[in-house]
Amino acid sequence: MRWIRFLALALATTLAAGSADAQTTLRVVMHSDLKVIDPVWTTAYIVRNHGYMIYDTLFALDAKLEVQPQMVDTWSVADDKVTYTFRLRDGLEWHDGQPVTSDDVIPSIRRWAARDPLGQLMMAVVQEMAAVDARTFRVVLKEPSGLLMMGISKPSGNALFIMPRRVAETDPFTQISDTTGSGPFIFKKDEWKPGDRTVYIKNPKYRPRAEPPSGLAGGKVAKVDRVEWLAISDQQTAVNALVNREIDMIETPQHDLFGLLTKDPNIELVNTNPLGLQYIFRYNVLHKPFDNPKIRQALFYAFNQQDFLNGVIGDPKYYKTCKAMFMCDTPFASTKGWEDKLDSNMEKARALLKEGGYDGTPVVLLGTTDLQVLNNLAPVAKSLMERAGMKVDMQQMDWSTLVSRRAKKDPPAQGGWNALLTATASVDIVNPLINAFVNASCDGAWFGWACDQQLVALRGQFARAPDLATQQQIAEAIQLRAIEYPTHVFLGQWYQPIARRKSVTGNIESAVPVFWNVEKNER
Repeated sequence: MRWIRFLALALATTLAAGSADAQTTLRVVMHSDLKVIDPVWTTAYIVRNHGYMIYDTLFALDAKLEVQPQMVDTWSVADDKVTYTFRLRDGLEWHDGQPVTSDDVIPSIRRWAARDPLGQLMMAVVQEMAAVDARTFRVVLKEPSGLLMMGISKPSGNALFIMPRRVAETDPFTQISDTTGSGPFIFKKDEWKPGDRTVYIKNPKYRPRAEPPSGLAGGKVAKVDRVEWLAISDQQTAVNALVNREIDMIETPQHDLFGLLTKDPNIELVNTNPLGLQYIFRYNVLHKPFDNPKIRQALFYAFNQQDFLNGVIGDPKYYKTCKAMFMCDTPFASTKGWEDKLDSNMEKARALLKEGGYDGTPVVLLGTTDLQVLNNLAPVAKSLMERAGMKVDMQQMDWSTLVSRRAKKDPPAQGGWNALLTATASVDIVNPLINAFVNASCDGAWFGWACDQQLVALRGQFARAPDLATQQQIAEAIQLRAIEYPTHVFLGQWYQPIARRKSVTGNIESAVPVFWNVEKNER
């Protein structure tokens, strides 16, 4: 009922303000509420999406996943193959009116690289980064490598967003509070009400590139004046609001409500991410019982993808089982080593638990309550783990709380955790360098802190591989090593269309939901 009163008040306010009639407001229900605003501090997708609203990137991937300049105007590589020179576009400006300069770029790269797994690898081959003048900066590598361009064009997880120097110099493990960006939208921090709404307005001074939009590249033209992300956790309520024209779009509509949506001639389902996503079960290796690789291996046999996919998605039209760590239908797809796994072989799972000396230590399993595409994963995992003979303390919470808690290294009994479930877009896992889950660099690894020097060495070999065939061999070796030293369990591929009113057009086909180029023709 609170939501109905809010809509009534919003409508009355809009009608009372004469100037509001000339404004176009796009109202969207995103997959999660925004409670953290630092896209370096966390890899949560809602925070990444927020980053794309207000910041810009040096380079971006187009619809063909090819690297294109974004904030950069021109760039060159010297004959030595290690010296890169970049020149920023003219007219780049922060939301506070100050110019974007090379002095902002260098600390932005350093802060991002301190937290991002690919950034860490990239910086290992960087000898020097320096500003040449206000619009030009130079990067010198220790040896020829493709890591630099791959890193600074990374589209997701921790994307490289450029921030003002004063912000970029913040400790990478401390959250920022200054949201000044240079992107196509401006964050209205004064209107931000976690649990209610997040507001962005068009940046009137933003200069989009001349090229048409393609993926995350090209011209970022804001075609609506205001974007509101409204926090409606109940999917039925969100769908009713879409049907009743109270909102314009739902980013992740619940799959079992698709039938209701498609019955309305004014609503359409549009898949803007054809590569899909993957479900992930992540271990925390710091504490019992998952400090023991044998006990982690047991879940390879206890789990099966079909139960997880049916438990959340339901309709096979929108999912498929896939025993390839780096996703099916990609250059690094392989099922080697996984042929006998993910089939709920409980006898084998129990044998491995016994071999690993499992003593009944309860597993603190984190799950969500407010994300329908994740909510049922933890109960499925709990059921399968208990069938294998494990004790499970399932603790479910809203996603934003989980995002904060997963950063804790404390023992589970002191507010820490043993395992969690999440989902990741294919663009974040299709090769070993961008796949954060196989980064096993200990304290530098993703939450769960996998720590294995063999995996680290193999990822380094992949980074230096001269051709695709060699990369594929190394990727397969990484997949096999991740069986011996488990970092996570991949639980199947699935697809998530958006639901929008037909008065809304222009959503870019991309693994990241962005709001430039989107038009709303209904007043």
